[in-house]
Amino acid sequence: MAQNDEEEDGFKQAVVEFPEPEKRFLKQHEVCRVATSHSDTPHVTPVNFVFDDGFFYFATDYDTMKYRNLAKNKKCALVVDVYNSSIDNKAIIVQGVVEFVERGEEFQKLYDIFHEKFDWVREDPWKEGEAPFVKVKPLHKISWGF
Repeated sequence: MAQNDEEEDGFKQAVVEFPEPEKRFLKQHEVCRVATSHSDTPHVTPVNFVFDDGFFYFATDYDTMKYRNLAKNKKCALVVDVYNSSIDNKAIIVQGVVEFVERGEEFQKLYDIFHEKFDWVREDPWKEGEAPFVKVKPLHKISWGF
């Protein structure tokens, strides 16, 4: 269930609760599928993500469709799931809004987390202003299998 909360910058967001089994599941997985949309055209792509303090983060490039879509429409959805058969499946689906983290202390913190976690970041590093992180603020959540 969501509740309204106020951030320091005045942006209203819903705070979505993630019980411990869901948090463990999210920490154990590295890939989610992100859905964006612009002009009634949906776009879905897999990305590496980090779940931290109730937010989802992923990196993107400025020349991608997901970046262009999110720059025009800040709403997105994502799913982290495991489907092994017709039973014993788990999924967390989130709908939320995004903001770009392009510079500063939050960018450096995220970069350090991604650098440690993902080989591709160490192999192809970037600097502030070259590619943003996307911060997903969950507004709604559905999950099953927990």
